[in-house]
Amino acid sequence: MKLWVNGGLHDAETARVSVLDHGLTVGDGIFETVKAERGETFALTLHLERLTRSARGLGLPDPDLDEVRRACAAVLEANPMELGRLRITYTGGLSPLGSERGDAGTSLVVALGETSRRPDSTAVITVPWTRNERGALTGLKTTSYAENVVALARAREQGASEALFANTVGQLCEGTGSNVFVVVDGRILTPPVSSGCLAGITRALAVEWTGAEETDLPLEVLESADEIFLTSTLRDVQAVHRVDGRELAPGPVTAKAMRTFDERAAGNRDPRLG
Repeated sequence: MKLWVNGGLHDAETARVSVLDHGLTVGDGIFETVKAERGETFALTLHLERLTRSARGLGLPDPDLDEVRRACAAVLEANPMELGRLRITYTGGLSPLGSERGDAGTSLVVALGETSRRPDSTAVITVPWTRNERGALTGLKTTSYAENVVALARAREQGASEALFANTVGQLCEGTGSNVFVVVDGRILTPPVSSGCLAGITRALAVEWTGAEETDLPLEVLESADEIFLTSTLRDVQAVHRVDGRELAPGPVTAKAMRTFDERAAGNRDPRLG
């Protein structure tokens, strides 16, 4: 396995980032996960646009997207695989132990890990913790991910693959690494970005390609929705067959959304929005 670290490819055993990197010491970093099939990325441009938005939101310099693209291409060429998770990580770089940043420049790491296709449906749980829709990091894809680690561990303990959060006012928000959609009376609904959820790339494409509506939803909609599905980079569109103790049969609206996404994605590997 070869990784890109700060300017070049390195073997996984010798790739190094300083233990004083701000991404490690205080979580001062951002990342993107991109799906790669047989060396070809999906929606890379949209992911890089969000990487830049996250950098600006965190106060980091804009990443050099030409370098990021070169790094992705080099890693993909060096690590051929059928289906992979391409991870781009960009941090504040070598810094003091406190919250302030140093002046040594940023760090860029690109790595690729092999993965398998997700099941067509999955189980989810809700968790008692909330997303802060007014927080400083809201809407940014940062390496400050410990909340998600804790919630996902709770989901695994209960035989689920994802945990869903409400926000501070009790509205449905998102999963630890996914966006959530519900089907009510034939309409596909999903929380708006103002709920505090991440503006997911797959979410945005699913909204555009299926005609889903963005609207505030109470968390309790999960108790009555006719169908529920998740979207994310590696899930694409995935049906939910259980939420907490409630069983659902994956329905026709979700099945159509899955087919539509698969067909549109297959026809355009670097889609744009709008």
